[in-house]
This record gives sequence, structure tokens and C-alpha cells, in this order.
Amino acid sequence: MPAGESNVARSHCEERRHQAVSTRTHIWLLIASSLLAITAVLVAFVVPARAQERVLNIYNWTDYIDPAALERFQKETGITVHYDVFDSLETLEAKLLAGHSGYDVVVPSNEPTFSRLIKVGALAPIDRARVPNWKNLDPGLMRKVESSDPGNRYGAIYLWGTTGIGLIPDRVKRLAPDAPMDSWDLLFKQENAKRIAPCGITMMDSAIDVIPGVLKYLGKNPDSTDPTDLAAVERTLMGIRRYIRSFASGGTLEALAAGQTCLALDYSGDVIQAGARAAEAKHGITVRYVAPKEGAQLGFDMLAIPTDAEHKDAALMFIDFVLQPEVMAGITNTVRYANAVPASRPMIRPELLADTNIFPTPEQMAAFFTIGPVPQAAARERTRMWARFKAGH
Repeated sequence: MPAGESNVARSHCEERRHQAVSTRTHIWLLIASSLLAITAVLVAFVVPARAQERVLNIYNWTDYIDPAALERFQKETGITVHYDVFDSLETLEAKLLAGHSGYDVVVPSNEPTFSRLIKVGALAPIDRARVPNWKNLDPGLMRKVESSDPGNRYGAIYLWGTTGIGLIPDRVKRLAPDAPMDSWDLLFKQENAKRIAPCGITMMDSAIDVIPGVLKYLGKNPDSTDPTDLAAVERTLMGIRRYIRSFASGGTLEALAAGQTCLALDYSGDVIQAGARAAEAKHGITVRYVAPKEGAQLGFDMLAIPTDAEHKDAALMFIDFVLQPEVMAGITNTVRYANAVPASRPMIRPELLADTNIFPTPEQMAAFFTIGPVPQAAARERTRMWARFKAGH
């Protein structure tokens, strides 16, 4: 082939190759564009679908549910429950204030956590039209939490109880025979704490729960923000610090039941559960709960829904389910805390109904106190004081 013709042929070949590459590139661009469009459509459908998944994420206190209730809810609704636990209000509050907790139902105590979460917009109002069993709640008890939640817009009472003293009476009497068994003096007086220390004293690890009780014991307002009052609390606590074996929340129940500690500041239901477990173990350990005569803090734990919950429909279904009398009776029978559904009482075990540590008399209720919100600056000072107390200096 002549040189000129060869050059022309090569030129045509190069042009065809460029055209082929250009065509393939165009085709791939069309495919990529189509895939991106399809992906965008899928995302538009999948993201809302994820929010409607048959899933419910619950964050509750330790040892605070009837497992049979969770099983029944899942069976009746087809909703899969993921259940996590916390052991202090500080833990719950930190999780929710950080945002995007991933939970759909949470159980904060009415003060101060519940009211603080409402004020910062961390909780969603409950659509009562979607919770027909709301009518089962005791109006009198619901009024008691209106100071935290005006109009009861953000939560329903789950369970309630007091904060007081758990003890193994025979061991305490052996070490301190003349110490009063019905008073905060048993714990907060140095001479009593010193004598009882050998068999173990456990302090609840929660400034929110302990400090108001000490203020009440000292004759002060449990909501006091007066630095002088807080200094008096610190002196009282520091006076017994060397005699405290451990700080705990969730583990106190097991420690009392096993006899690893003989005196504890704890929630009423946890101590009563410890007594039941000790009796079942038959190791000769008797655990008793005492609501001190100077006054015990009355606390309500609320069923609430985080503002950013992904499964609000399932959350409303769960709250409505729990407020059924037979479900609430099963929960009280299991965890030994009172509930706020009066119609559940005929289904509660008679020995629990007769226990005034679970269902207090009107006279006892008159001696209990509730706490209100504390300003942020005062709350920070309480937290710093608690840290000093735990550190022992």
C-alpha cells in the first residue's frame, strides 16, 4: 500500500476508535446517571420505611419490667423489642441530652430529670387519642406529677415508690442494738455508721436521690439552693464517708440479697425485691425496707417518648399496652413497686397489697415528700459536692 493511502487508512482507524470510545463513554455515563437516579428513588422510599420498621427500642431501669409483658407485646403486635437498661438518672439524662439516643420509650423519674428533659425539648408530647388506656391512670397520682409536667402532656406514670433504707435487721441489731431502726439516724449519725460498718454500708450513687433526703433529715427544704444548707449536707455525708464500703445503684439489690452489705440507701422496690430473692435462696438472710420517719422521697417513674424517636407509633402502642390493668398487675407482682392503675389491684398478690412499704397508708403518704426542679447552677454545685464526697475530701 502506498505511503499516502496507508496514512489515510490509519487516520480512519483512529477516528473510528475515538468514536467507539466516545460511544462507550456516553453509554457508561447514561448507565451511571440511571443508577444514581434509581438509588435516589430507593433512598426516598427506604428511609421512611426504616422509620416504620416493626421495632421498638426501650431504655428502662434495671430489674424493672415483667419479662412476660415484653413477650406478650411482641407476640400481639409483631413488633421486635430491643430492651436496654440504666442504673441512675444521671446516666439516662446524659444519654438523652446528647441527642440521637436511638430509644423510643424511656423511663425518667419525675424530678428533676423528667421536667428538665421537657424544658429542653428532649421529649415529645403524647397523643392521648392513641393511648385509650390512659383513662386507667389514677387522677390523684397524676396530679402529683403535674409540677413536673403541667397538664400531663409528656408522660404517664409507670411505677412509683420511695427512697429509704434497706437493711438486714439481725446483723444491724447485733452491731448497734440501741440504734433506731426507723430513722435516718441509723445511717447519717457517725456513731451508728461506725458500729454498722463491719457488715457493710452501701450508698446509692446518685446525688439527685441522696441530697434531698439529707436536706429533709436536717430539717431543711429538700429543694434548697442555699449554700449554707448544702454545706450542712456535705458535713453530714463526710462524717460517714469512711464507713461506706461501696457506692452503687443497680448492684445494691444483689448485694443485700446475698448478705454482702447489711445497710443501704436505696429505692423501696429494689430493697423489697432483694428481700424476696434472699427468701428464695434460703440462706437465712432477711432483708427489710424502712421509709424513715423523718420523711422519705416519693418518686414517680414516667413512660415518655424522646422527641427524635424513630418509632413513635410503636412507642404509643407500648404505652397503651402497659396501662392495661392485667399487664400492670403482672409488672407490680414481678418488681414489687406500686403502679398508678387502680383497676390492677384485684390481680396483685395479696401480700404485696398488704405491704405498706409498697402501697403506703394515707398517713404514710402525708409524711413523704416530692422534689422540684433545681436551677442549673445549683445542680452543678450539688454534682461537685457529690464528687468531693465520693472522693472523700
